[in-house]
Amino acid sequence: MKRIIFFLSLILGLVACADDDAFSAATGMQLDFPVDTVKLDTVFSRTSSSTYSFWVHNRNSSGVKLQSVRLKRGNQTGFRVNVDGIYLDNTNGAQTNDIEIRKNDSIFVFVEITPYETYRTEPEPITDQLMFLLESGVEQHVCLQAWAWDAIKCYSPVIERDSVIESDKPLVVYGDFVIKEGAHLTIRNTTLYFHADAGLEVYGTLLTDHCTMRGDRLDRMFSYLPYDRVPGQWRGVRFCETSNGNVLNDTQISNSCQGVVCDSAALDANSYRLKLKNCIIHNCQGDGVYLTNAHVNLENCQLSNTMGDCLKVNGGIVEIVYCTLAQFYPFTGGRGAALRFSNTPASLVDLKCENSILTGYDDDVLIENQSSADDTFNYLFSHSLLRTPALAADTVHFRDVIWESPRDSIQGKQHFVKIDESNLDYDFHLDSLSTAVGLGCYR
Repeated sequence: MKRIIFFLSLILGLVACADDDAFSAATGMQLDFPVDTVKLDTVFSRTSSSTYSFWVHNRNSSGVKLQSVRLKRGNQTGFRVNVDGIYLDNTNGAQTNDIEIRKNDSIFVFVEITPYETYRTEPEPITDQLMFLLESGVEQHVCLQAWAWDAIKCYSPVIERDSVIESDKPLVVYGDFVIKEGAHLTIRNTTLYFHADAGLEVYGTLLTDHCTMRGDRLDRMFSYLPYDRVPGQWRGVRFCETSNGNVLNDTQISNSCQGVVCDSAALDANSYRLKLKNCIIHNCQGDGVYLTNAHVNLENCQLSNTMGDCLKVNGGIVEIVYCTLAQFYPFTGGRGAALRFSNTPASLVDLKCENSILTGYDDDVLIENQSSADDTFNYLFSHSLLRTPALAADTVHFRDVIWESPRDSIQGKQHFVKIDESNLDYDFHLDSLSTAVGLGCYR
């Protein structure tokens, strides 16, 4: 009896295996794709993209055999594909052959691209088709789509004499970008994309006009989240002790570790080390602007969403005029202040904040740290909206101030056109209902 049961089980097992191994070449057999187009976003020419992937499903009652999987345009586009662990080798016509997909099974496909030069100033679309030829002769395809953008690649550039950079092509910076002491660099009408760990070190003088500095990732972390909204992608801009007379106008610095750092130097009340005018410094993993014993002017600037402080002042002379300091950093509850100021390690000779907006998530976004009553600690806030416990009795330091409270009907993020925490999308122009109309950089 036991032998009969054993042989029956063996026969049933062989039948099941035979059924699983059955393949059909019927013309009605089709593969199932989750997407009809794989979009790879924008990639700089001669630079490898991120890897994208998708499944190919066989939902039929029998297995299918693929005669070939190939790129329709061969090696002409720069796409690279791996199908079920097999690379589509360009020496073999960018194709592979004889792939099997059992019934109710699937295979994984990986796609990358390193686009060729397009010799154009704007991003150029690149398309190809990944062709699946079944044993039945039925051919199906998935579209591959990307955009190539020609860029000038700069590897650890060093500016040793007075120079001007103006480019209709983006500049991609790898490593340290250094302006030597005594050299003046003017950057205008140019976008600089900094690779991971790259940064700008200024020992001389930097002048910018209509300039953008950001990370070089053009793709997305998630489908809803472009890397342009993710902080900590590059080091930021540092003005060293020997640097003086820097002016940044209509300049945006975003998704860096530190935004702008101004090192300590001898304080000169008659000369600015740094002037920021019509600038946006947004989405930093550290401080937005970090100043130590420096004479700095900020006018019509937006400093927003930093893990550290939007503006940190350690002594010196600082003027803040018609600025919006908005602390809505979304990634941590331990975010810094909109403005933090102290008289250490140097005396706070003078801090003036006029016609500005200082607000954020926290009940108090204005933090003062006086290290010693013996050190100079001069500051004045006037004609501004401040989110901090009201100090109306202190008329020496606060004059004509709107004290914002969490109990106000319009407060915090309600002042602005868009604070979209879900998609990390922000627009700090003032809403028509805001009580801060006439203040800040978008008055």
